[in-house]
Amino acid sequence: MTMIYKHLKRSALLGAIAFATILPANLHAEAKHACSNKHASAAFSRDTEARIASQVHHELAMLPYYGVFDNLEYRVDGCNVTLLGQASRPMLKSAAEKAVKRIEGVRKVHNKIDVLPLSPNDDRIRAAVYARIYRTPVLQKYTSNRTGPIFQSRLAWWTGITNDPPVGYHAIHIVVKNGHVTLEGAVGANGDRDIANIQANAVPGVFSVTNNLRVDS
Repeated sequence: MTMIYKHLKRSALLGAIAFATILPANLHAEAKHACSNKHASAAFSRDTEARIASQVHHELAMLPYYGVFDNLEYRVDGCNVTLLGQASRPMLKSAAEKAVKRIEGVRKVHNKIDVLPLSPNDDRIRAAVYARIYRTPVLQKYTSNRTGPIFQSRLAWWTGITNDPPVGYHAIHIVVKNGHVTLEGAVGANGDRDIANIQANAVPGVFSVTNNLRVDS
């Protein structure tokens, strides 16, 4: 059985943590042998896979380098984990792999995270799309950084927003590659999804916008 997970949300952590802590105490030790044991029951394999998935979600969502300009996804196939998505900074890719490898029961990690190219133009687009989306009143409910600065420091002002992204919770993630923008995450209404799309398309220099935002009712 394969479990596939899309965009990670830090707001979902509570459920993931609770799930991981209520498992039987001996499951973590037995999980080391579940993947290599050909006679393991299907039910136990599913339980092991579900536990690994929960812990992968937790580890990735807690990464300090994971921010609004990144999109992390993962697939769990038994005790093997495939990391997917896009990282605006190279250290996120390596940190994600290292964190997942530490999870008990994980046998192999396939790291297919795409590290986005360093580009002054893409950096400018990130800042501009961020401002258009999160300074729009109807969309400000999707961030905890409603009135905070876009540039967190003088370093970000001079070297680019990619190296020092806005902090806080962001439901809408902005992925930029070679002038093409992809919106990832979830919003609460179709109207908000459309507004985010309009705001991203309004930024000069954007070649295209792919709107992958889910609508969670």
